Amino acid sequence: MKRSFAELARESRGSSEAVIPLLQAAQTEFGFISRETITGIAEATGEPEAQIYGVASFYSQFSFTPSGKHIIRVCTGTACHVAGAGRIVEALSIELGVAPGGTTEDMLFTLHTVACLGCCSLSPVMMIDGETFGKLTPPGAVKVLREFATGGPR
Repeated sequence: MKRSFAELARESRGSSEAVIPLLQAAQTEFGFISRETITGIAEATGEPEAQIYGVASFYSQFSFTPSGKHIIRVCTGTACHVAGAGRIVEALSIELGVAPGGTTEDMLFTLHTVACLGCCSLSPVMMIDGETFGKLTPPGAVKVLREFATGGPR
């Protein structure tokens, strides 16, 4: 069972090795790394806030802005690019009204492009909340997205 950010912070007093686990717990619990989170981690570990920010900004898994309830990752690696990933990104951007990296106003979806999801045989591919969808077409990607929005079948 995963421990909460607060539990980890209490257990991490003075431990600089806890910076990344604390950042991961905060990202999972809050959906992003806030200024207050950086201050809390600095207090818990004894590391300077600048150091905490440096670690958080180095790794792409950490975000400084709130994310939507559902995280969409569209692969734009070579195989997916050749198979039409750009058209998938464009269709999703139009449907959501956001550019890659953006979050919908209702905080339901955040759209990201990633270099590789490791599913080249399924290209083009996207992942929503860890669920993989492959051999996509632009209309197919939008259909999956709408099903996530309504909680319908996938």
